Amino acid sequence: MNNSAKKSPCLSAPMEITDRRQFLQRLSLAAGGVLLWTLPRLQVRAASNVSVAAGPAAGASPTPYDISKHYWAYAVDTTKCIGCNSCMRACRLENQVPEGQFRTWVERYEIDENGGIHVDMSRNEAVTFDQDMVTGNREGKAPMKAFFVPKICNHCENSPCTQVCPVGASYQTKDGVVLVDKDYCIGCGYCVQACPYGTRFINKETHTADKCTLCYHRITKGLKPACVEVCPVGARIFGDLKDPNSDISHVVREHRYALIKPDMGTHPKCYYLGLDQEVI
Repeated sequence: MNNSAKKSPCLSAPMEITDRRQFLQRLSLAAGGVLLWTLPRLQVRAASNVSVAAGPAAGASPTPYDISKHYWAYAVDTTKCIGCNSCMRACRLENQVPEGQFRTWVERYEIDENGGIHVDMSRNEAVTFDQDMVTGNREGKAPMKAFFVPKICNHCENSPCTQVCPVGASYQTKDGVVLVDKDYCIGCGYCVQACPYGTRFINKETHTADKCTLCYHRITKGLKPACVEVCPVGARIFGDLKDPNSDISHVVREHRYALIKPDMGTHPKCYYLGLDQEVI
């Protein structure tokens, strides 16, 4: 067989890495990845338990990051979101997300006079929803009710994506963040199919699974995720559940919140304030 015909011209990895990834992908797809499960998974899990030293970024914490002292979570106040898409633009710039793919996005829900539900998702970060929300975009009629719902990875405590990964590339850190080790990921797409929230995708440049990381490289340095940092109305809330004085602890303790698809048993850690029943 001519192996050169099978290689993607988009891959920039060295020859031996490319061959290894193709070999692992074929083997995992053929045998369920059983033989490849144990060693990579243990290595990845071990790596996730190591404390991360804070870097020199502006505003970063001067002390080393202790992974055992944090448990991160996220909240969205849908009563504040104005659909400006600043979060999407900031995420793309911060994480080098390929054009046309999204780690976070904003959905617009419209309820018409007959109770029908219409959902639009912004695919153009340079355009906001505001004008349509004011004038109506369905036969010139303004909706009876309309609101925005930002979406990200829910960083589930019982995450299906980590359970189906045949090589242990998808994993959860001790501080509660679901991540992907791109050095192990073979791009099989099992985790993309397993995610009930549709927040994963295969990065068209790296050919590996991609998703929201809560800007892990920022939060381990004492900074906020990029999307939280730029939200002009404070609709996105982030914090440490182990800190009783954090914003997210106040949200969980003092407000009524909703979860998306709670019946899935994933125990998501993205809490929604003011979420309409039509979304759940």
